[in-house]
Amino acid sequence: MKEKIKYTDEPIGKVKVIPDFLPSPRELALKDETVKVTIALSKTSVEYFKKEAKKYNTQYQKMIRRLLDEYTAHQ
Repeated sequence: MKEKIKYTDEPIGKVKVIPDFLPSPRELALKDETVKVTIALSKTSVEYFKKEAKKYNTQYQKMIRRLLDEYTAHQ
């Protein structure tokens, strides 16, 4: 995005709260068929997944993939 986002202090209207369906880091450490892609992620997000992957002795990329798989399964 090249345009700067302008934030306002206006009411956001009706808000719908959805239940948390995202898996825990432990559940993200499973195997699946994959396709390679290139993606730029925030440093904060990558550091979080690396730290969690180390706890569960797995690769952070696999955890990110499982997170995306769970998200798309609920859409």
